[in-house]
Formats: sequence, structure tokens, C-alpha cells
Amino acid sequence: MSNAPQFLRRKSAGEYLKQKYGFGSEKTLAKLACLGGGPEFRKAGVVTLYEPAKLDEWALAKIGAPIRSTSESREAA
Repeated sequence: MSNAPQFLRRKSAGEYLKQKYGFGSEKTLAKLACLGGGPEFRKAGVVTLYEPAKLDEWALAKIGAPIRSTSESREAA
């Protein structure tokens, strides 16, 4: 087996994020691909491809630090 990266199409990438992190969707990824701020992706013709490792990096960067009460989240903002 080679060490070539595995790629997910946008729909599968959205499902991967939803299953693993509880947020993200195909539509969110499409919007962020246009506006910016989403995970890194590649194109193969018209097909958009995402590496799971890049999806993980993006999702983990979106998740805040642990807190014990909602008042703590306001202090951090």
C-alpha cells in the first residue's frame, strides 16, 4: 500500500465531520469554499476533494477550550 492521501468528496466530507465532531455539512463546506474560512481542499476537474487530516485540523481549530459554565465563555470572548 502507498502512503498517498485518502480523499473524500464534499458530501462524504460533510458526513465525516458530522459523525466525528457533531457539526459541519456538505452545504457548509460548499459555502466556505466560496467565502473562505473552511478546510483546505483540492479540485479534480469539477470534483472537490478533502483530506480527512485537513478536515480534522479545521474542526479542531473551531472547537473552543473546555469551560464549566456559560459565564466562562463570555469572559473568553
